[in-house]
Amino acid sequence: MKTTLKTIEQLMHERNSVRKYKEGVVIPHEKLHTLLQNAISAPSSSNMQPWRFIVIEDQQVKKELREIANNQEQVETSSAIIAVLGDLEMYKKAEQIYDANFEHGFMSREIADLMIKNSLALYGGLPEEVLSRLIHFDTGLVSMQIMLLAKDMGYDTVPMGGFDKVKFAEKFNLPKNEIPILLIAIGEADAPAYGSSRLPLEQIIRYI
Repeated sequence: MKTTLKTIEQLMHERNSVRKYKEGVVIPHEKLHTLLQNAISAPSSSNMQPWRFIVIEDQQVKKELREIANNQEQVETSSAIIAVLGDLEMYKKAEQIYDANFEHGFMSREIADLMIKNSLALYGGLPEEVLSRLIHFDTGLVSMQIMLLAKDMGYDTVPMGGFDKVKFAEKFNLPKNEIPILLIAIGEADAPAYGSSRLPLEQIIRYI
């Protein structure tokens, strides 16, 4: 079913950051899989797709995670936590990505080979700080798609950047190339979210 612009606008305005969730609600894995499969259609720098995910459902693990996430209630009470990670070595999958583009007929073999060569040279030579900025931007794009798609499926979400990323990496034994970026709680709202205002567009836009 094709989504209309009006429906997209409704989702954007209806999506709010929910912090009170119905406990005990289980989201089937096939729904979570569909959600993430659709979300990763998000654009990324040179199509490097640096996002990685950990879906945390185990109640005891969520309880422990709450302790390193500023004791935020929704970490424990939501159906699941989608931890969005960024891969500092995402460029090492350039060959896999562009070989697939060629196989699907999206580009010629020559262009695919050139993109592989350029991606390895460019991203492989960047300082970690620069790579991290790129990855934070790209994972922000996929995170927004996750939240909008979740709303379309009837679930609510809240993004959380307030957690101890060092302790998270230690707890979940992340390899050095993976950095934790965002936690997204997902589930069924038990109370409506607070409304939130926006600055007038006239204060934040300039036409040149």
